[in-house]
Amino acid sequence: MRYIVTGADGQLGGRVATNMLNEVFGDQLIFTCPDKSRLREERLKVWEEKGVTVREANYDNKEQMIEAFKGGDRLYMVSGVVIGPERVQQHKNVIDAAIAAGVKHITYTSFFGANREGYKQYVLPDHTATEEYLKASGVDYNIMRNNLYLENYLLNSVMMANLDNNRWVTTAGEGKATFIAKDDSGRVATALLLGKGEHNKDYDVTGQLIDQNEICNMIREISGIDYEYITINEEEYYDYLDSIYIPRTSKGNYSKSPVPWCANDMVTNESGIRDGLMAIETDTVEKLTGRKPIDPKDLLEKYSFVWKEKITTYWELGKVQ
Repeated sequence: MRYIVTGADGQLGGRVATNMLNEVFGDQLIFTCPDKSRLREERLKVWEEKGVTVREANYDNKEQMIEAFKGGDRLYMVSGVVIGPERVQQHKNVIDAAIAAGVKHITYTSFFGANREGYKQYVLPDHTATEEYLKASGVDYNIMRNNLYLENYLLNSVMMANLDNNRWVTTAGEGKATFIAKDDSGRVATALLLGKGEHNKDYDVTGQLIDQNEICNMIREISGIDYEYITINEEEYYDYLDSIYIPRTSKGNYSKSPVPWCANDMVTNESGIRDGLMAIETDTVEKLTGRKPIDPKDLLEKYSFVWKEKITTYWELGKVQ
């Protein structure tokens, strides 16, 4: 059995790649990334020394992916970055290429709510369309719908507060959510890639139930910084994000933005939290990995550098991690 991990150079795909190296021999693994030249040399060297096959696979290039996926039996598919019809086409390209290359099973990283009525998150149409295409393709699959990442609130929210006189601004109010840690998501993806999921089953991937004000309070206590939790309405939040140069869409100008996310995404996510849409609890993590979801408290020290170093933009993270 050979396993393919797409996006192995990214945060989530990278976690899956590392996990898989702890589960199977390197010669059973194919890791792909859009541009092999951008891989850190030390990472590429470790992978190749362990027998991993590393190939380029750009989601816009179906023929390239067919070649990259050849010899693989099961594939982990991380979602693309650009939001909109382009991403849907990219995802279709991956599915088509995998099938053409002889892949028998695809695990797809979707987003929480893609199969639910009443969810308005900006990214959902892309994932709903991809899920429908995957299910209609005839290939065996598992779909994992990640809730919002816990790290967003230990990194991005704190960075934006540092940027704005310690004001933690959101539309979420006191709404709770089962934010998922990326390590937990990576472990679930690994389990599904290895075949531990049920046949053609969808999984909602969720963590512990908590609200942002609780997270803000925990960080205030451990940091000694008087972060002020402020909740506003959607129109005010759009104006706020405009004021710090966060573009409305993923195709906007990010030259002055402190984060690589767009306002439409951020506003709809935070309002979904406020409205209780992201508060559903599941046993997916424990069922597939044998351990309970990570407690948010256990990640505070890991990301403490954000307040200790007064980080104000996402682009500074690589300099201190």
